[in-house]
Amino acid sequence: MAKSKTNFTCSECGAIATRWTGQCADCKAWNTMVETVVEAPGVNRMSQTQHRSLAQTAPVLSLADIEAIDVPRFGTGIEEFDRVLGGGLVAGGVVLIGGDPGIGKSTLLLQALANLAATRNTLYVSGEESGAQIALRARRLAVEAKELKLQAEIQLEKILGTLADLKPEVAVIDSIQTLYSDALTSAPGSVAQVRECAAQLTRVAKQTGITIILVGHVTKEGALAGPRVLEHIVDTVLYFEGDTQSSFRLVRAIKNRFGAVNELGVFAMTEKGLKGVSNPSALFLSQHDSQVPGSCVMVTQEGTRPLLVEIQALVDASHLPNARRLSVGLEQNRLAMLLAVLHRHAGIAAFDQDVFINAVGGVKITEPAADLAVLLAINSSMRNKPLPRGLVVFGEVGLAGEIRPAPRGQERLREAAKLGFSIAVIPKANVPKQKIEGMTIVAVERIDEAFTKLRELD
Repeated sequence: MAKSKTNFTCSECGAIATRWTGQCADCKAWNTMVETVVEAPGVNRMSQTQHRSLAQTAPVLSLADIEAIDVPRFGTGIEEFDRVLGGGLVAGGVVLIGGDPGIGKSTLLLQALANLAATRNTLYVSGEESGAQIALRARRLAVEAKELKLQAEIQLEKILGTLADLKPEVAVIDSIQTLYSDALTSAPGSVAQVRECAAQLTRVAKQTGITIILVGHVTKEGALAGPRVLEHIVDTVLYFEGDTQSSFRLVRAIKNRFGAVNELGVFAMTEKGLKGVSNPSALFLSQHDSQVPGSCVMVTQEGTRPLLVEIQALVDASHLPNARRLSVGLEQNRLAMLLAVLHRHAGIAAFDQDVFINAVGGVKITEPAADLAVLLAINSSMRNKPLPRGLVVFGEVGLAGEIRPAPRGQERLREAAKLGFSIAVIPKANVPKQKIEGMTIVAVERIDEAFTKLRELD
């Protein structure tokens, strides 16, 4: 009896090897080699799907001769979702949205499709739930879904046939990990199946102009399950963030060929589904009756939107040989670096203190403009003295103790002034040319200078 031919594929980069190895030779990732069936006995190679390009063949042209045309968009009826997408959906675009189980992916897409179904031909393909379950969810969310078409199917060829027959303008595939193609013998969710199904659906989207939204599972590390090539194939990659125990959800754009990356949409989970939050800065600011030590408000830039986030610090005497350093919502290694800068250039030592940092509201801050707020919050907690009321800060702190400018400084200041903040400690290079009404600007160049000027404001 003929034996099936197998190989090993890296789930991160898609590299192929003939034998299993602990580390991928291409991307150097550990424990990512997964065995997949290449050819089953009795299967004719010529009968399998042939490899074709995703885009149509075009002649070679000079870049100056190609007319740059803005991509037309259409909204989903959910303002925060459209913001993350860059203004709305694009005909022929492929969107991949991932997140933890139960965080609200299917709920958001069902609401969006119900809005679109009133004016456009839409299709919802479910591979995880039956039609009765989705109908029950639509009733619970009180969405108008009379015109929304539904198919419960996991075979790729049948789904492609439905797309060819109905010719919908928008189609949702929930989820890509449940689909399988008859051209491959591996199980649904395997590296080969996910890659092939995504490539086939993307090819159909580009050829027919159908907008396809793929739902993806995530691994325990928070990355999208399946090969890394999955994110390269699609046009837009969105991630759901937030705790399932909290009522707030964040949708972040990681990749967008038609808009800005790192754009953020904020939603509140209610009994009627996900609702957009018009003033997200209020979510990330704690409501204190009076000023408390260890609290500092900063302005972070999420895509095109400035957000005010409260940074909280707690510094306490350590009773362990090695003091603890814990950071939630900010980078852990950067905290250790900032504490070294604080000691060297401001003369404030914390080597015998436990330091805990938290970004209120569950938001993740990746930009270095949070450095100054972190140091001011740590100093406030160590002195047990609150910072001045109405204070907002931003700025990157370098290893030499200098405070570097942050991009879009004026937009950050305008957002803070709009929410009633009256004092801003910012890098000297970010001082606006025109005075902002109702706001006192304190420009600093070094971290020790920032502490000195804050003491003058007390």
